[in-house]
Amino acid sequence: MNKALLRSKSIWIKVLLIVLGISMPLWLSVEVSGLGSLMRSLKEEPDGSTLMMAAFALVLLNTIRALPHYIGALLLGDEIGAYYGKPWLKVLIPLSIIPLSYLIINGYNSINYHFGAPALILLLSIMLLHMLGKGRLRPVFKSFVLAQLLFGVQWLDTVLFLSAFGFGGGTISIEVKAIAEQLGFGTTLSFYSLVFSAVFIVNAIVLAVYLTVSEQKWKMRQDLDIARLEMVESRSGREALHLVHDLKTPLSLMEGLNSLIQMKTEDPEILRYTNKISSSIQSTSDMVSEILYHEKKNWCTLKTFIEYVRANKLSDSATIYDFDLQADENIQIYINKIRMTRALVNLIDNASDAVEGLSDATVTICSKVGEGGVYIGVKDNGHGISEENIEKIWNAGYSTKSHPGVGLTFVKNVVQEHEADLSIESEHGIGTTFWIHIPKERVNDEDPDH
Repeated sequence: MNKALLRSKSIWIKVLLIVLGISMPLWLSVEVSGLGSLMRSLKEEPDGSTLMMAAFALVLLNTIRALPHYIGALLLGDEIGAYYGKPWLKVLIPLSIIPLSYLIINGYNSINYHFGAPALILLLSIMLLHMLGKGRLRPVFKSFVLAQLLFGVQWLDTVLFLSAFGFGGGTISIEVKAIAEQLGFGTTLSFYSLVFSAVFIVNAIVLAVYLTVSEQKWKMRQDLDIARLEMVESRSGREALHLVHDLKTPLSLMEGLNSLIQMKTEDPEILRYTNKISSSIQSTSDMVSEILYHEKKNWCTLKTFIEYVRANKLSDSATIYDFDLQADENIQIYINKIRMTRALVNLIDNASDAVEGLSDATVTICSKVGEGGVYIGVKDNGHGISEENIEKIWNAGYSTKSHPGVGLTFVKNVVQEHEADLSIESEHGIGTTFWIHIPKERVNDEDPDH
């Protein structure tokens, strides 16, 4: 098994649930639950009321004992299957663990745990939950549905005519049905057991369908929100591109007039000013090209890039940002400054969301020199991202907030356009750092932006 998976706390919680279920008979015995005294009363003074109480106590005890390892096996299979991207593991793991749990319990427990028809029905239900849900039903909802199914199916153990089909083969179940038959109460017990079973099983089925449909509707709404956002951005983007393209004409005119002035004068002061104008026009022209063409890149110093980010984001924000800029500010990076700035601003926005409401909230913009390039990072001291969610955050639409999660998908695309790398360091309770590793760099004493 993958080491990262073994380090996951959620995996061990599910394993502990399975262990808890296996150990249940050790500390939740028949006597501790009160079922033992009910059975003695039923044998000494048999009557219908005591019989129904004993039947209810038996079903409840069997449900409570079985619930931890059934849910633990279901959730463990769900997580491992999702981690490796293999849906069949979601079914195979519960189908292996649950029979093994019965085997272990019967190995140390004097009262036989009957692995009969109810257990087979529940295993089939787990398969159906995975197949019908098609990944749309969350594990917590599956657990809730399974708990109701478990309680409903356990009632079938006390139906007399189902004994021939493998129901109620446990020691106490056999005793309860035998006493019911002696009292002439067999038909009544079977009727009430079937009613209770039908109520909980039907309720579980209705709930599963409702939750699946609700999840599907939520996913469709989320996809629709993303589509609307992309449509608005696309439309706004096209309009902006037309406006930016129109800037080319006045820039060309300004450059022509500036060149004409330079040709008509020999005044050193005027020439110095016109050279600055020419440099500014060139910088503006480069920015226009970067906006119009994603593949357009230029060399700029790290200092210029950070200042550009500060001007675009940090100057109008209420959040106080720290800087840990260890890399030489004169290092030049080959980037599309407009798109890389948007990418970094998205990371800063995410970091600001992560520390929202914290008294010691800190967001730090970092830089450092690494092997083969320069690293630019955004660090926060929020709650961190669980290992389970780290793989999900790159998916379009995934978000821990109410808005569609498209920011990190954009960041990843921009990083790929620059043939760069994006990595994440996160620790629960400590915080998260996103690093963009830009492989191309050069050092020059002269600032290329001026």
